[in-house]
Amino acid sequence: MRLVITDTGPVNYLILIGSIDLLPRLFERVVLPSTVQQELSHPKAPAPVRQWIANPPSWLEIYQAPPSQPVKGVDEGEAAVISLATTLQPDVLLMDDRRGTIAAQNKGFRVTGTLGLLDIAAERGLLVFAHAIAALERTSFRFPAGLVETLLAKHRTT
Repeated sequence: MRLVITDTGPVNYLILIGSIDLLPRLFERVVLPSTVQQELSHPKAPAPVRQWIANPPSWLEIYQAPPSQPVKGVDEGEAAVISLATTLQPDVLLMDDRRGTIAAQNKGFRVTGTLGLLDIAAERGLLVFAHAIAALERTSFRFPAGLVETLLAKHRTT
């Protein structure tokens, strides 16, 4: 895949589990709306996340999203991702929030979340899925247990 636009959550959790470098390994271009950059810099964001975004890597492209109409239940970061997607036409959007995902899919965008990204990375041999899930469980990430069990079983057989 060539271009991904990412929301706050997946970047946050990839940093916390030490897997943020998956993004440039899976995508030619990684784009972050400036609104998401601000969310990652928020004083309540975890210290490692604030440190990472304070000195972003050269592979990360930060864009100002065009103005958009508010979508009920969708926060500013997700709205910025969707708005920027209408301009850049990415291969995929990376977001975990259910409402944001539905809003993006309703506009015709392909969306995956943190678990989907880890699944793809494991399929390509870039990480051990069970280790990534164990690290993710030590964060505040919430996920459906059934989905994780299905993915763990998938990667035990591959």
